[in-house]
Amino acid sequence: MAEEHRPRAKKTSTSTARRTPTVRGADHAARAACQSLERLTGHPMEGVSAVGREDDGWCVVVDVLELPRIPDTTSLLASYEVRLDQDGELTEYRRVRRYQRGSADA
Repeated sequence: MAEEHRPRAKKTSTSTARRTPTVRGADHAARAACQSLERLTGHPMEGVSAVGREDDGWCVVVDVLELPRIPDTTSLLASYEVRLDQDGELTEYRRVRRYQRGSADA
């Protein structure tokens, strides 16, 4: 009995095949950045200051409550720059600013 040989399907290389990005817009990028940062730092999110598209993903600035105090106006907040790849996975984050709630930029 002869074996039947079928041609193998060619595998496409990830470098040659373009993947469809999972993150479909600024709102999705902001949501993904907030969720990832909250899981990593344990600090509750206060808001998003900036969202920008980059060649290889997204850059989102997330504001978080780092140290709650009474009265609330003395609480310490921080801004984190969060970088996501095109699939919405966090690749890097860093704190870029720490400030008291209600303080204005110089």
